[in-house]
Amino acid sequence: MDCRVVVEAAVSVYDVETVDEAVRIAISKTGELLNPDLNYVEIDMGSPTGPDGEELPPAYIIADEALVALELTMDVFNVEQEEHAKRVARTEIGQRLSEIPLEVIKVEELPDEAGDTSDDNGENDDNGENDDNGENDDNGEGDERADSGRE
Repeated sequence: MDCRVVVEAAVSVYDVETVDEAVRIAISKTGELLNPDLNYVEIDMGSPTGPDGEELPPAYIIADEALVALELTMDVFNVEQEEHAKRVARTEIGQRLSEIPLEVIKVEELPDEAGDTSDDNGENDDNGENDDNGENDDNGEGDERADSGRE
């Protein structure tokens, strides 16, 4: 199974005056720490929520220092279960961001595009009918999509 894992990071930045400046610097700092080894990790501004569900700003500034919430998204391939995907993402990202607190906030299974003919409930989908994307599921001759681009 392949999963998309979203990890929340709390990044400290210094000598900032605005939230926008703090977010920009935090994204740049995180990108420098992750590249070139993990250039496939997407870095986005976080959207933290309070205990009552209220949306909070992505950064807090006190005395020209800021704590910025970022969301790091990583696709993890060939894992057995969601817990395994969480561990892989935390390990890969955590090795490069060792001084930054991390928490996995979301794991979602990616749709299987490797030509698997069984759907989620284990039933064979090889009935020759069209699937949701309009392609024919009849695997009669040479499905060339299998495992393209993955190692």
